[in-house]
Amino acid sequence: MASNGSRPLIGVSTYLERTTFGVWDVDAAVLHRDYLDAVVRAGGNPVLLPPVGTWDADGIGFLDGLVLSGGADVDPARYGRPRDPRTGPARPERDAAELDLAHAALKLDLPVLAVCRGMQVLNVALGGTLLQHVDGHNPAPGVFGHTGIAVAPGSVLASVVGPATTVHCHHHQALDTVGDGLRVVARAPDGTAEAVELRGSRFVLGVQSHPEADSEDDRLFAALVGAARDRTARELAALEKAAREKAAQERAALEKAVRDEVRDRPVRQRGAR
Repeated sequence: MASNGSRPLIGVSTYLERTTFGVWDVDAAVLHRDYLDAVVRAGGNPVLLPPVGTWDADGIGFLDGLVLSGGADVDPARYGRPRDPRTGPARPERDAAELDLAHAALKLDLPVLAVCRGMQVLNVALGGTLLQHVDGHNPAPGVFGHTGIAVAPGSVLASVVGPATTVHCHHHQALDTVGDGLRVVARAPDGTAEAVELRGSRFVLGVQSHPEADSEDDRLFAALVGAARDRTARELAALEKAAREKAAQERAALEKAVRDEVRDRPVRQRGAR
């Protein structure tokens, strides 16, 4: 079990980029603050996960939930496709770290919110592929567009945002072949997959949009934090049940030992005469 406090620990993957701050111009692990503020507003505590080191199930066992953040294009070599000239430079360290994070989170049944690139990473981790360029979802560098999406009835996403909503978008790639176990639960008017969920999971949701950019709508982050709390509650209940069962077994064993002692005592006395 990870955190048992009222504010779940939500890991957020970060970038490794050349960064200038103060008097320094260095490689650094960085992240848009919007992600951190969204987690905090939703009731969680964010934990930054840099794309270095080893991120396996043991390494993230202290977390209650995971956000796979947006960012650079996934290297097409990761899904067995030749590079399109419009695909951005590879980020091998980040690709490796986030694919490991995705696999580890799924192994632990950790609640996951995968944002933009994060949804693409989740798809690739499950054997899917990407369209390396789509038009109409990336209006200008550093500027979010807006698009309406239709949401599948009965999906987890529909329970959070309803049958339709408008989202912030900034991407030029999209899902092509959908990964094993994933199902598309929202689409843009042009048919682009805007959200996926993992069948059989309690909360593994990928969105092609940027919910962290909308400070007036924290519903997806609140759903993630709520799922993290529910997971912790289940783990606590399981531990308490196991402790009760162990105590009952120990008590039964002790009572049996006492009964056996009482039963056998006269036999030993008769044998001593």
